[in-house]
Amino acid sequence: MMKSTQSKSATWGRNVFIALALILSAGLAIAGPRKMSKDLESKTSGNVDVIVQYNQAPTAYHHEKVLSRGGKIKQDLGQFKGGAYTMPASELADLASDPEVVYISPDRPLRDASTIPAALNDYHTGTINANYVWNAGITGAGIGVAVIDSGIASLPDITASNIVYSQDFTGLGSTADVYGHGTHVTGILAGNGNQSTGSAYSYTFRGIADGVKIINLRVLDANGAGTDSEVIAAIQKAIALKSTYNIRVINLSLGRPVWESYTVDPLCQAVEQAWKAGIVVVVAAGNYGRDDLADTTGYGVITAPGNDPYVITVGAINTHGTSNRTIGVPTSYSSKGPSLIDNIAKPDLVAPGNLVISLYFPGSTLSTKYPQYEVPKSLYVNGTQTAVSPTYFILSGTSMATPMVSATAALMLQQTPSLTPDQVKARLMATAFKGLVQASTAVDSITGQTFNEQADVFTVGAGLLDIQAAMQNTNLAPATVGSALSPIAVKGTNSNVTLVVNGASVLGGNSILWGGSILWGGSILWGGSSGEVGESILWGGSIPLAGNSILWGGTSGTAGASILWGGGTTQGSSTLQSTTTGEVVNDLE
Repeated sequence: MMKSTQSKSATWGRNVFIALALILSAGLAIAGPRKMSKDLESKTSGNVDVIVQYNQAPTAYHHEKVLSRGGKIKQDLGQFKGGAYTMPASELADLASDPEVVYISPDRPLRDASTIPAALNDYHTGTINANYVWNAGITGAGIGVAVIDSGIASLPDITASNIVYSQDFTGLGSTADVYGHGTHVTGILAGNGNQSTGSAYSYTFRGIADGVKIINLRVLDANGAGTDSEVIAAIQKAIALKSTYNIRVINLSLGRPVWESYTVDPLCQAVEQAWKAGIVVVVAAGNYGRDDLADTTGYGVITAPGNDPYVITVGAINTHGTSNRTIGVPTSYSSKGPSLIDNIAKPDLVAPGNLVISLYFPGSTLSTKYPQYEVPKSLYVNGTQTAVSPTYFILSGTSMATPMVSATAALMLQQTPSLTPDQVKARLMATAFKGLVQASTAVDSITGQTFNEQADVFTVGAGLLDIQAAMQNTNLAPATVGSALSPIAVKGTNSNVTLVVNGASVLGGNSILWGGSILWGGSILWGGSSGEVGESILWGGSIPLAGNSILWGGTSGTAGASILWGGGTTQGSSTLQSTTTGEVVNDLE
């Protein structure tokens, strides 16, 4: 049942009161900056798995601080200035009081960002103009891409020359993909499509940049689950191997809920280290767009580390079975911004993520659980109507959209190796297609549930990935000036929202302007209907809201005012904190 606007307003007011009370009480109880995550404060007995951040790279002296309190070391995260430990919960407060300890957080579980689709419908390469680079012979050759996922299976469409390094971080002793997710992601990124070619009846399922070097770093188990410390260790390895394999891109099609500011979140701090080391980090936005537990209609549910302003965060669109991108719409499950706590405007852009065909192998967890999504072999080989493909599988999710952007970054870096991560991000956003359908409705064919979607800044970011436009763009900025930080959404007077970077408004223009902030814009994000929010909606400046709704150009009251600007107090809601990260099995868009 849909909640009334009146009940939403009452809920919002009650949440504000509770949140303010929590903030005031916390301020009285804690002197100085918080040094321990909120979700650890209730832990008083038993052992807990934690990540401890120090003010320097830890030595044996720092590890002893935990060991002397009855703890055990799980992983030295030295480059990250931290370590992963198991220790008594009763000792946490005492450890947090140590002046050399910066922050303590749980070693949180995370998982892949894929969902299970319903039918065959794959036109993603045409929608994003992949033919441009294929015709030009640009394959990403020489560029290393670290795929931090569930491993990669040995398949004909991924050649031995593609995978140049593999390492397991799960402790399971194998880099093979038992789950099936990492293989699917890698196929979108770099599959050569050989198993689906050679017939006049063929439909080629080709990856976007099949010349890249893949660094296979396994962090997810047979059920698609992993931990912060495993991912951080893999990111550190990618940084260490950067010069060896020319690693210029990291793909993270995974995530978990946001629990604290990105400034102290260990997963976010790790991706920032990679970014500052010269590696483009591309992260899935998450699949919580249908989550209305906090009365936000799917807003404010970007997952970590996609909430970090440095990285490129990718949402998903539905192509509706055509390469005509003007009818593309946001998927209902794609997580929307702004981010909790920090109100970072995310995602940065979107790519096709619904019903994407890519690689798998029979016997993986996903194929065993969902055999109905194995691609019919008749789709690409004539005369095999009853056979199922031993190579191709259908998945949906922001996990599938993410490697399309990672592949494009690799193509851009092959063409112009001198590009910095900030320049890659700025070009991708500036050239993103702005003509997506502004308002749409998705209906779940199993439950009949309806989801109203709006192609606004917090849903599609700067727009839809356009490979050709990104490759043809030549805008540059001095590497020493400015950075492509995603802006902070700040609510001002008269229900206006300003996107701010480093204290300065992000204003529109005809090119990418650099200075104290990154200004990537220049065109209308989408066509606004006259009278809704003005003649058009621009990226940046003071953008008026329709009533108190967080939807640009949405119907007043659609989302209420339940995103609390500035204070990030939505995080106080236990419903969001306890949101599960399982697959959306009934994704039937």
